[in-house]
Amino acid sequence: MKTANSIYICLLVMLTFCGIISAQDNSPYEKDYEIIKYGSVGVDNAVNKLQARLSANELTLQFSNKRGYLDSVLEALDISTTSQILVFSKTSLQQPLISPNTPRAIYFNDDVYVAWVPKSGALEIGSMDQGLGPIFFTLDQVEKNQPAFTRQFRQCLRCHDSLSLTGGGTPRFMMSSNYTGLAGQLVSHEGSIMTTSRTPIKSRWGGWFVTGSHGAQMHLGNVIVENAGDVLDENLSNYGNRTSLSGLTDIDPYITPYSDIVALMVIEHQIEVQNLITRVNFRARTLLADDQLDTTDTEEQLLMLSEELVRSLFMVGQPELIDPIKGNSGFAEYFISIGKKDTLGRSLRDFDLKTRLFKYPLSYLIHSDAYLALPAEVKDIVAKRIEEILSLDYEDEIFSNLSGNDKTAILEILSDTVTDQ
Repeated sequence: MKTANSIYICLLVMLTFCGIISAQDNSPYEKDYEIIKYGSVGVDNAVNKLQARLSANELTLQFSNKRGYLDSVLEALDISTTSQILVFSKTSLQQPLISPNTPRAIYFNDDVYVAWVPKSGALEIGSMDQGLGPIFFTLDQVEKNQPAFTRQFRQCLRCHDSLSLTGGGTPRFMMSSNYTGLAGQLVSHEGSIMTTSRTPIKSRWGGWFVTGSHGAQMHLGNVIVENAGDVLDENLSNYGNRTSLSGLTDIDPYITPYSDIVALMVIEHQIEVQNLITRVNFRARTLLADDQLDTTDTEEQLLMLSEELVRSLFMVGQPELIDPIKGNSGFAEYFISIGKKDTLGRSLRDFDLKTRLFKYPLSYLIHSDAYLALPAEVKDIVAKRIEEILSLDYEDEIFSNLSGNDKTAILEILSDTVTDQ
């Protein structure tokens, strides 16, 4: 029988990359979002495309004694090792293996998240599917002639459903911040929160290692919490602005010695937007398939449903930075280099990192396959709102993070880089 604490740990799992109950298990998705067919329709994402190449013998994965298939999988999925971030709280199904001495490494690109723990029997992979949103796989860490990714369904509906234990929401990726003790355990439920790009920086990254500089801004990263004094400002200031994790953990098993602060900030924004895209997709397609709703009612509901996504795309509510932030893994440089650029060389991936995360506050995920796969009715609503908000005559306190220069630059970037909205 599970204890209350173990259930709570499951609720706060970070990118656990397990799955959702399948159709034959009477998943709420099959009932509430029948049109989506989450457990039965074919998938369309980077992992199943990689599996097709493996099955056709077009590609092989290399196994190493140190990290199994990890390095080869990252290369095959085009995931930069500079994205490495390390979490030491036991907020994963692999919690017995995780501690401050053996943190869980997560690597990611725009569509895929790969998690690895030393001595684990499996890699955990979460992938953003064009039509289904977050879906989950494992890859056994046992050398085989033809390794295969296994889609997972059963274990994590409690956590990876946006209404948690009750079900009835939509699948999601997750990230949290927790007061974490010497063994990686959660020491207080009061200090445990789900985080997004809107969370104050001082409340982020509890249970995570963090490298890079951030000036006087404090966060909960790198801190082992044994008593209330450990989260006071004078203690937090001792653990920030680290160029190295030396003295905090054994970094030798990992690909890089970093857990980059910029990568942490980007993944928070990315998960937030991807979860909203998924929710809008599930609910909009269900509305559009309901022939009992009249056209006016459907349009009103789609407008309301799309507005939160619009606000997230425009990064509304992100806290202003009080000091510059700089990573030290090379992630920021890599991330910028792969952006779609306009004729002036500008990209929605360009960072500011002085007063805010991105220089041009409209999410790069507007280029993503999952966004482009949204119903045409939704994309039309969002495109009209974007055009309206970017008008120099448009004034709304909600979008006060956009200056006139921002609006002009974003419009020009979109004109050169977006071919389908």
